[in-house]
Parts: sequence; structure tokens; C-alpha cells
Amino acid sequence: MGFTVAQGLMLLLLIASTMAVSKANRGCKFGNQPFHHPNNTRTSNRIIVGDSYHWNFGFNYTDWAIKHGPFYLNDTLVFKYDPPSPNTFPHSVYLLPNLRSFTKCNLRKATMVGNVTQGGREGFEFELKRPRRRYYFACGERNGFHCVNGTMKFFVKPIFR
Repeated sequence: MGFTVAQGLMLLLLIASTMAVSKANRGCKFGNQPFHHPNNTRTSNRIIVGDSYHWNFGFNYTDWAIKHGPFYLNDTLVFKYDPPSPNTFPHSVYLLPNLRSFTKCNLRKATMVGNVTQGGREGFEFELKRPRRRYYFACGERNGFHCVNGTMKFFVKPIFR
């Protein structure tokens, strides 16, 4: 069984398209500046979750994770949040076991990785040690309300550099 002319042309088109896209992305520029992704280094990064907003209610961490990806093996996520006080809502960080738990904000089988006091000052660090594993994070305070409203949760899937 050999290639038909149509199959040969499709293969040629696929190869040409792939080469054109890779050549077009080389030296990609955004405006007048070369495009630089926030997590585009050759070494492990220390990434503050939420940037200057830190880990707080009302910020969309799913959007944040999309804009700051990709995340790489051995990157460290730093969760910073205010310790409990009469003027603030407490926060915590849970690692959820799977997509279903993440989607429903079901904390029953989740593991607390940061309690309400650990996010103060320099925050606490969580290293992404397992490649291609999805890490699902959520705030578990107020019976998961901060997660349920859809903003205080995100996931990352670290890849090799």
C-alpha cells in the first residue's frame, strides 16, 4: 500500500505549515519589545501566587495561572496572605486530589498544605516536584466559600524545561 497523491500533498502541507509556524515564532515580538514570558528562565523560579495581590479573596487565580504559565518542574509557588485578625478573613491553601474535587470545591479528601497562619510575612513555599502531575490548589476557609465562588482556586501542571 503506497501513498496516494492526496495523502502525499497533505503530508507536504503539514510539514510546510509546521515549518512556517516555527519560523514565524522565532524572535517573536510584542509591540516594540521582544516577547518575554514571566516564567521564561532556565532555572527554577520562585513565583508569588497572585503577584502583588498575594492570596486574597476577590482575585481570579485561574486567570493568573493561565497568564503565568507554563510552570516548570522544581518551580516554587509562594503563598502570601494575612494572618487572621478581626479585620481580615482567614485564608488557607489546600491541595485537592483531582479535577472533580477541584471543580466542585470538595475538600473532603484534600490535604491542607498551608494553614491560616503560614501565609504571613514571607509566606510559605510549595515546590512543584512531580512532572506532568496536575496540582489543584484552593482556599478551604469558610467551608470552601472562597473556592466555590470560583476565584480562590487554580491548578498548574509542571513540565520539564
